[in-house]
Amino acid sequence: MDSVLRLLGVARKAGRVEVGEEPVGAAARAHQAKVILTAADGADNSIRRAAHFAEAGKIQALPTPYTKGELGGAVGRSACTMLALTDIGLAAAIAEKLAQADPERCGSVAEELKLQAGKALQRQKERRAHEKNLQRKQRKPWAPPPKEEKPAPKAPVEKKPFAPRGKLTIKKKP
Repeated sequence: MDSVLRLLGVARKAGRVEVGEEPVGAAARAHQAKVILTAADGADNSIRRAAHFAEAGKIQALPTPYTKGELGGAVGRSACTMLALTDIGLAAAIAEKLAQADPERCGSVAEELKLQAGKALQRQKERRAHEKNLQRKQRKPWAPPPKEEKPAPKAPVEKKPFAPRGKLTIKKKP
């Protein structure tokens, strides 16, 4: 079995592949699909529809050297003319394998997907680091309380002698 077909099986087990015309069209319109793969012996109408789906989702449709039966067998179906990959890492890996076999048709797409996969990986790393940082802030390590600085002694204030203001009444003791 070819490595591309093995990767398609992995994508199916991971739930990162849409198989068939309607799911592929829905994934492309929702901008979830990263690349659409078509079978070599697919009908012209199906390949044209896959190209329209790719255009609507602003993604690429790659032809594969595999028959409908081979693609279908890799994803657990009897036959499959088109499928869409929704994971950028798997899409980049499959496009790279296809570019090794046919660099003329798949080379530019493989490079573009590789860049997108690198950016997605960088975002994942940043998100994980942010989440880890948030967890650390919740658990602050023990530290002794800061020492309070004693204020400088104030200069003694001169006490003024008692001088009542206003009317002064003195009570006599009986």
